[in-house]
Amino acid sequence: MTPGVALGFNAQQPAVSNRNDPAPLSAYSRLAQRLRRRYGSELALLPEGTPDRASMAACFDALRARGEPLPAALRILRQLVIERLLTLDCDRQAPLADVTLAMTELAEFALDAACRHSQQELDAVHGAPLAPGGGRAQLWVVGMGKLGARELNVSSDIDLVYVYDQDGETAGTPEGRGRITNHEYFGKVVKAIFGIIGDVTEHGFVFRVDLALRPNGNSGPPAVSLGALEEYFLVQGREWERFAWLKSRVVAPRSCIEDGSAQGLRTAVLPFVFRRYLDYGVFDSLRVLHRQIREHAAKRAAGRPERANDVKLSRGGIREIEFIVQLLQVVRGGQFPELRTRPTLAALQRLAKAGLMPQATADGLAKAYEFLRRTEHRIQYLDDQQTHVLPMGTCDDDDGDLSWIGRTMGYADCCPFLHELDSHREFVAQEFDTLLGSGQRECKGCAGPKAPRVAPELDSLVDELPPQMKERVAAWCRNPRVQALRDDGRARLARLMARTAQWLQEGRVEEDAALRLADWIEPLLRRESYLALLVERPGVHERLLRLLGAARWPARYLMQHPGVIDELASDQLLTERFSARDFEDELERRRRSLQITGEDDDEALLNLLRRAHHAEVFRTLARDLEGALSVEQVADELSALADSVLRVTARWCWDRLKQRHRDEPQFAIIGYGKLGGKELGYGSDLDIVFVYEDEDDRAPEAYAAFVRKLIIWLGTKTAEGDLFEIDTALRPNGSSGLLITTFAAYADYQQNRGSNTAWTWEHQAMTRARFVLGSDSLRTRFDLVREAVITAPRNVDALRLEIETMRERVSHAHPVKPGLFDVKHSPGGMVDAEFAVQFLVLSQSAEHAELRPNVGNIALLQRAEASGLLPRGVGTAAADAYRELRRTQHRARLNEETTQVPQAHLQREQKAVLALWHHVFS
Repeated sequence: MTPGVALGFNAQQPAVSNRNDPAPLSAYSRLAQRLRRRYGSELALLPEGTPDRASMAACFDALRARGEPLPAALRILRQLVIERLLTLDCDRQAPLADVTLAMTELAEFALDAACRHSQQELDAVHGAPLAPGGGRAQLWVVGMGKLGARELNVSSDIDLVYVYDQDGETAGTPEGRGRITNHEYFGKVVKAIFGIIGDVTEHGFVFRVDLALRPNGNSGPPAVSLGALEEYFLVQGREWERFAWLKSRVVAPRSCIEDGSAQGLRTAVLPFVFRRYLDYGVFDSLRVLHRQIREHAAKRAAGRPERANDVKLSRGGIREIEFIVQLLQVVRGGQFPELRTRPTLAALQRLAKAGLMPQATADGLAKAYEFLRRTEHRIQYLDDQQTHVLPMGTCDDDDGDLSWIGRTMGYADCCPFLHELDSHREFVAQEFDTLLGSGQRECKGCAGPKAPRVAPELDSLVDELPPQMKERVAAWCRNPRVQALRDDGRARLARLMARTAQWLQEGRVEEDAALRLADWIEPLLRRESYLALLVERPGVHERLLRLLGAARWPARYLMQHPGVIDELASDQLLTERFSARDFEDELERRRRSLQITGEDDDEALLNLLRRAHHAEVFRTLARDLEGALSVEQVADELSALADSVLRVTARWCWDRLKQRHRDEPQFAIIGYGKLGGKELGYGSDLDIVFVYEDEDDRAPEAYAAFVRKLIIWLGTKTAEGDLFEIDTALRPNGSSGLLITTFAAYADYQQNRGSNTAWTWEHQAMTRARFVLGSDSLRTRFDLVREAVITAPRNVDALRLEIETMRERVSHAHPVKPGLFDVKHSPGGMVDAEFAVQFLVLSQSAEHAELRPNVGNIALLQRAEASGLLPRGVGTAAADAYRELRRTQHRARLNEETTQVPQAHLQREQKAVLALWHHVFS
């Protein structure tokens, strides 16, 4: 329906504007006319400018000083604030935030005054309410909805919930009378506050008050204890209430906010609103709630066509923007604390920054929200009615309400205003339908339109499945865990398997993938949010099946870390590469969010690190299996990720170290092995050495405690798994040495100074050593030590013999079955290539500087050939062979297969590496 049809104007016939009218636009408002007639003499009591808490307090004090009772003073203050905002908004195009914040501060000011006044009067009759410890029990006035989010409109009611922190009794009067329970006392306070704020008098009201969002709604007690609220959330809290409590905030009394005691409410609210796992189960709940709202709006509009243009509740209205934002916050906020913000506009930008919606979509919804909210205010400026429905009229009626709204929005007449309104509402409606699956547009991350929402029965699918799947699903029908699922859980499982069966028939997925999906789902049946995720996101479902069909190890990884599958919804998954800066910045933002809510204990940070690491590993894995990365690129990403995790963990551990004696630690981490060579694979452990250089007397004890804490943080298994196994065997003196040594001691050991010196195999390890993190001064000193070690004069024959002896020991420790070739340990395998490179570096880098940088085995082989240290073609062939051997090893490990293959499979690669070995060691 076009705006012209809906509102009865002729879009082809532009209206005549009253642009030359000298009267301000606000003068048209019937509300402004009434206020200026009634309160003209008081308007000057409110200081100039946008009303804020200070100017409201000054006006209120002036009203009280002239003898106005508190209820009357608050009501007059409200009328003066409304008149000021109306003038600023209509005549000067005040920013939306100025209007909504002023209304919010008015509500907070009024509630604070009413709360203090009510409790003073009741204390005189019943005494103060006491907590078990003898202190005063506190009442928290909790603002919900737009009040909680500081987004109140000019004629809004206020949704409140009253919570008190402790049960008990009042102290009674000095005469020993009037003692009642705290529950009764605070019930009386609620009634008194309502009288001060909500009763209609000759000056109207301050705010309409709605208590319907309290536990058990209108049948519940007016005030509830914090303990009872927590129990209600645990036992009876419904999904839609989580959206309501998302914006909750203690708004009065101000003393509880300033002393921090009101933060106690967060401990009850946060676990209820934000679940630990990705929470796609709320989609259906929101669909039901939205359907009820639309049905209610349709009933209200029946026979009243003007009500179809409700800028809040109609299709594409304010409520749909709020639903989009709140849904994504509730789904993700448990794992991503940076999304936990109340204001809609701020939340939109955070969602875009987190990659949960395109920036263009966030900006479009923000523009629509501001436009709709400003329109809503103008509707309410007409008569101070709590309505969101555009008035009827035509653009020919230049003096009508609709034309006035258009002009106050900055348009010459109502026609362009209505077209702009229609454009915003259509954009919002499309985005809402996309997110909720109400339309047929392809959703973000999906392979196509949503599947039909009619849920088949699980047992009805059996005959449609291939033999192995048929057997699996038939067993599920008898499985007690499946039978124990709620109805909606079983329906989701059936829909998921029906879609899988359809894709099997179409040849889009393989049966092995479907079987692995079944293996993955079975232990997670109680976590119905994962079923909901796959049902809601067909694109995630299909990508998951492709990934499971590609190899066995990903299925095992997903069983350990099921929450990472939501990463498959990202459109950028296959095109992006790991960014250390973005990864670390995001972790710091999440840490700050946890600090704000007081949740940044060790366990929360450990889990935060693990979730972020697992998600990033999974992104790399998905790109790997889709063929978007080479083996070398996979190793680069995993190594860079390990570096980032070490940097962040070290920083957080030092910040929380009790023995910390300086702001920045003077220490370093040296990486060896695969970490040092940037060749990490999935699940690789980290070979690292810790050193420090600090003259402070407290340093040895502090750094020892620091390293122990760091190893615990990296290796401890929590509910989210672990990060890395840490191997420190390459430190000076190995397992018998200190966990961390001074850099001077480390340098002496490596350079064979003194009686305690490194072995040749440790110098081999030094060829792949790398400075991972630490101060720039230590980095420079390490680079000098490493260069000194690998360029030191050596007896080449003795070095050759020692490395050959070490190679034989490694070979004996890894026997290979006859007729098979082990890509790593057999003669001509990866170890031969690595040992040959280490020999070349240790024996030749003194004269060949190009061999000194730690650039990896492939690059070093190519450099050795270019320098004439290897015959032409030998280094290049060995480098190509080494790359293929790594690729073969990588594929085998992903598929959980042996790395021992038939002898004939890699003959060319084996011959190339053997040629390298014979040239270097013969």
